[in-house]
Amino acid sequence: MNTTYYDHGSPAERWERAQMFFDARDYAGAARVLVGLVEEVPEQTGPRLLLARAYYHSAQLRRAEAELRVIVERDPVEHYARLMLGRTLQRQGRHEEAETHMRIASAFAGEFADV
Repeated sequence: MNTTYYDHGSPAERWERAQMFFDARDYAGAARVLVGLVEEVPEQTGPRLLLARAYYHSAQLRRAEAELRVIVERDPVEHYARLMLGRTLQRQGRHEEAETHMRIASAFAGEFADV
């Protein structure tokens, strides 16, 4: 097996490495680590959400959207994923679709618009 710096180490070590890349605003580097981690542990929300955030911050909006939709499909009340999905759709100019997710995220966070 030919490993690289991005996929070397245990899942915990790669998770830490991905977070370090993300914190250093090297979103592409974080994504390179996280892709393999998400493939290895697809049921875990944390790595997938950080991957979606890395994609979002590196303007890979379609990829961010795909990862966020997986999270929301599995856990419809994951309000941060809903919020990020809404923001991702907004950046793509899909405002009507974004508004639905933004409203749901606000409701889950306990923020209700005045009626």
